[in-house]
Amino acid sequence: MVRAILDGRKTQHRIQVNLPVIGINMGCEIAGNELAGEINSGCYWNSKLGKPGDRLWVRETCYATKSTPHGIRAVAYPADNEIKIIEYADQHIEKWETLFNYCNAVAEQVPSTLMPRWVSRITLEITDIRVERLHAITLGDICKEIGCGLYDFIPATHGFLVWEETWKSIHGQDSWQSNPWVWVVEFNRVEAA
Repeated sequence: MVRAILDGRKTQHRIQVNLPVIGINMGCEIAGNELAGEINSGCYWNSKLGKPGDRLWVRETCYATKSTPHGIRAVAYPADNEIKIIEYADQHIEKWETLFNYCNAVAEQVPSTLMPRWVSRITLEITDIRVERLHAITLGDICKEIGCGLYDFIPATHGFLVWEETWKSIHGQDSWQSNPWVWVVEFNRVEAA
């Protein structure tokens, strides 16, 4: 998925809504259909993910390199083998040591769930956000979600099966049948300055 974001093929992401949502203005529970109506009409008070124009950062698996004799420390990103120099000599040693301490002693791998913000190299700008049921996805949205072309699925019903299996592999077998409410976040990648 990181490669698909880097290539500009993945421009949408779904995240399950954690119900109940407590309304920020009244302090009461908001049902999924109420949240969908609110967000989809452009009122983002209760959006846990932000609103159009806000920026998100992407977590991904990475590797912290050991210090070289020249004092160079870096982070490697296996999705596309990019290497980002973090510091020279004594600059930012404390931050890098914290990252390195997350690492597995053998592989020096930092799982995406433990990646700190300052190591992230991908920034996304939200272009649209809405709430809908998981099964309401269209074939076009499946392509935006998994980073494929519209004509990659012949017959088209194969795309829906691929999406179902992808969702189950991430969220568990029972997660599909419950047809949960999901945040649908559309985004563009913001190029680094």
